[in-house]
Amino acid sequence: MSMSTTAEPDVLQYRLSAADRCDSCGAQAYIAAEVNGSELLFCAHHGRKYEEKLRSIATSWHDETARLADAR
Repeated sequence: MSMSTTAEPDVLQYRLSAADRCDSCGAQAYIAAEVNGSELLFCAHHGRKYEEKLRSIATSWHDETARLADAR
């Protein structure tokens, strides 16, 4: 008896949606950082602007900015 399996393509699951907004300017958020138990959301611009300072104190850094290149 032979068995065939169908490989399903990898589908990326994003957790940030269009409803998630940057805490600095209100644009769509693509970066989420957890600092002192609170989640901060940033657009790509502000995420990069504050990344160096935040990474040293953030307990997590979630970056979905690759989605911007995928949309082209």
